[in-house]
Amino acid sequence: MNFSNFLTLTRIFLTPFLVVILLTKFDGREIWGLVIFLLASATDWFDGYLARKRKTVTNLGMLLDPLADKLLITSALIALVELKVVPACIAVIIIGREIAVTGLRSILALKGNSMPSSNLGKTKMFFEVVTISLLILGKKYMGEFFFIGKAFLIGTLLIAVFSGIDYLIKSWKIFTTDLNFQEKIS
Repeated sequence: MNFSNFLTLTRIFLTPFLVVILLTKFDGREIWGLVIFLLASATDWFDGYLARKRKTVTNLGMLLDPLADKLLITSALIALVELKVVPACIAVIIIGREIAVTGLRSILALKGNSMPSSNLGKTKMFFEVVTISLLILGKKYMGEFFFIGKAFLIGTLLIAVFSGIDYLIKSWKIFTTDLNFQEKIS
């Protein structure tokens, strides 16, 4: 256990609090929800940065970090669906992409291969954080500019689909060209 892994675990720990705050009606829940979401999101950047800088990258961190990201994003999206801010069909596509990519990475890892996060995947995460932040604020705080959050949601959906396709193509290439991989699965 190192500080980077502690930050990742903090993101996991904050996720249920985010959901409870978003789904409990009280004045200022949007601000509190936004603060918790941004704090949790910031741990995603700092944990990786510190692990690389201090050369303390661990297998635990490589496993927990993407799971913590997906837990935070999917939980926030589900809460926003419950609040009728995000259409369920959009949340299902984004969450489905997260599960599919996690599955592909797990299969590759079991067979001794890895697929690092792509720039498109990192862009997707950035757009998810911005989008969810705007949607948490909602019409109450954004007023007539709430359409910006909805526009970001569509952009995030498109980036999620394209990055999912990108991961599928990359993993397919590994599946079909890596002879060691093919021997391991037979």
